[in-house]
This record gives sequence, C-alpha cells and structure tokens, in this order.
Amino acid sequence: MRISIVTVVRNSVSTIGQCLDSVSGQTCGPVEHIVIDGGSTDGTLEVLRKRNEISALISEPDHGIYDALNKGVSLATGDVIATLNSDDVYASNDVLEKVAAAFERTGCDALYGDLLFMNRDLTRAIRFWKSGLYDSASFASGWVPPFPALFLKRTVYNRFGLFDSGFQISGDYEFMLRVLMRHGVSAQYLPEVLVKMRSGGKSSISFSSLLLRTRENIRAWRMNGYEAGPYTILLKYIRKIPQFSVMLSQIRDGQGL
Repeated sequence: MRISIVTVVRNSVSTIGQCLDSVSGQTCGPVEHIVIDGGSTDGTLEVLRKRNEISALISEPDHGIYDALNKGVSLATGDVIATLNSDDVYASNDVLEKVAAAFERTGCDALYGDLLFMNRDLTRAIRFWKSGLYDSASFASGWVPPFPALFLKRTVYNRFGLFDSGFQISGDYEFMLRVLMRHGVSAQYLPEVLVKMRSGGKSSISFSSLLLRTRENIRAWRMNGYEAGPYTILLKYIRKIPQFSVMLSQIRDGQGL
C-alpha cells in the first residue's frame, strides 16, 4: 500500500524542515510527499528545492489553502492520501506503517487517530485531541476528527470530490461532513496519537476567526442537505474543553505525552 502526503506551505522556513524529516523518516518505505508552495518569500522555497525526497513540488500563487490542497490531492498517486501541515510532524517514525497495517486489516476507506497540540518548539503538549469512536450521530453532537490525523483512500476523493475552495477555514470540516456523514464512508479509529501540531494558525488566532468558522460550519451543514441543530456548533466548541483538562491533569500528576 502506497501512501501520499500533501503539504501546503507558505513562508514556513523555520518549520518546513522538521515536517519534511517527519515524512522522510517513516519506516513504511518510500512515501509520496507532494508539497504545494504558495509563493514563499522567506527562504522556504530554497529549503524545498534542496530536498530530493520530495516527490512533486509546485510553487505558485493560489486561491487559499483548499485550492492548494486540491492541487496536491490531484497529483497524488498513492492508495491512501493524507495532509500534513508545514508546521506539524508525525508523532513517531512508524505512524504511516501503523496506518497502512490498519487499512489492510480493516478494509476501511477512512482511518483517523488522535492529535496533540504542542508549543512552538514541540517540547510541551498543550492539548490532547482524543477522537474516540464515530457513529452516524457523532457530527450532530459536535464530534469531529482532527483533519491532520485523517487518512483516506484515493477512491474517496475520486467518488465524492475535492475540497470546496469557497471556504476560507472550514473546507476540511465541510469535506468530512460530506464523506463521513452524508455519504457514509467506512471509517475506523486508530487510538493513538498520530500527529503533533503546533498551536496557533489561521483558524484559531482571533475572535473574528471564530465567527468566520461558525458561519462556515453552518454553511457546511446546509450544503450537505442538513440543518445544524441549535446546539451542534456550540457542542463542537464545548467538546474542546476536556482536551485542555486532560493535559492539565497530566501536568499536575507530573506526567507527559
């Protein structure tokens, strides 16, 4: 089973090297790593051009992150496709080996795991996103898997389409609603931390981003033929609170992840 990883990047010279190392260091054998650069001006492109392990590199202006992701997914030739942000890394060198084994074992079309939010130098966990099991009512109760820890067979994209580039920050949420809830793609949970994600980013830096995300989330439901219940979007945010409390309890107990 071949796995393709798509990374979208713009001006991430301080972190892109760790992202590339995280993929190239995987134990599952050659991985197709496609990098879409949005026209970086800080030295990121120079770093990328020196890395021979990159399978495909495009550097050109785009119309937002989901337009860039669509370029990468369209180039992917692997049986399974995932995305890895330019600020993020896989939790261990055998993540993709475990993912491939789980796909083979279960025959699923989608596989997801857990995610850790980290500080900027990746030395301290801030938040533990434990996905848990999924069923048909999960999205209505505010559940959503962490998109960087979601792996999909390429056939899912072929059947149900790419990301809607009309979204600014919730195109991944709309996509997951579409394939998991609306079309019922078979999904399996791998109860392990798969990705370490640096805290911050476009979708979580301001109150205006929160309002935009809320509006786009409601729109995502309507586009897929549903109306978000009165508490669905609120529950989506409330579900994040225990993710912080888990980390606080571990800090109190002197434990770490």
